[in-house]
Amino acid sequence: MTEEERQKIEDLAKEARAEILKMICRADSGHPGGSLSIVDVLAVLYGLKLRHRPAEPKWPERDRFVLSKGHAAPALYATLALTGYFDRKLLETLRELDSSLQGHPDMNKTPGLDFSTGSLGQGLSVGCGMALAAQIDDQKHQTYVFVGDGELQEGQNWEALMFANQHKLSNLTLIVDDNGMQLEGPTENITDLGDIGEKLTNFGWNVLEIDGHNLEQIEEAIESAQSSREPTAVVANTVKGKGISFIETANEYHGKPLSERELLKSLKELKK
Repeated sequence: MTEEERQKIEDLAKEARAEILKMICRADSGHPGGSLSIVDVLAVLYGLKLRHRPAEPKWPERDRFVLSKGHAAPALYATLALTGYFDRKLLETLRELDSSLQGHPDMNKTPGLDFSTGSLGQGLSVGCGMALAAQIDDQKHQTYVFVGDGELQEGQNWEALMFANQHKLSNLTLIVDDNGMQLEGPTENITDLGDIGEKLTNFGWNVLEIDGHNLEQIEEAIESAQSSREPTAVVANTVKGKGISFIETANEYHGKPLSERELLKSLKELKK
């Protein structure tokens, strides 16, 4: 990553965090914590590594991306707007009646979406289908699926993990937002996942564990996944609410919108 690229990604991530907070505050509804934790990975993907054309969202040769943890849609919406998929002003309509930006992603309404998500645990199965179809059709695009650590408590994920290994879906990358928290508290107190990386390795996946906020590590992991002969899982250790001091690790902000006062405080931290 060059210095110019690093600055570009840092700026994109900072702008995305500001937009996430503003749109959730304006809507008085949404999920700030889990949206903020995935921003840096999204910034590297859409700003640097993903093969895509914002002016041509359905470009056949594009890489596919599935945000399985659909409640973090504000992070994806902000990233799509800032990289040119639609007018940034549309972010002001989050969760409004008839808006194309609903609480969970809808591929029939929003440019740049490859699948509608919201019911947790299904995204990886969809990604398997996309990756297998690409192999059958001899297409070179990659498929990326972003899941939450709490979401991995859903059994369907583990069926999909076995399927991907069975069919050697080397063009499939799973990214785990391992922030250690879910709606009701720490994941280890709800259904303890133990060592996620070890489990994924035992399911036959190539596993990379990274700091999910370190831009260089994110880039290197994506590049490594692209050259792997096995399906790759990137376990991104993240901080829920990353970037805003009073939101970081405060699980009350899982689904709590910011007040106007909190928004101003947050934007001051981001210098926005």
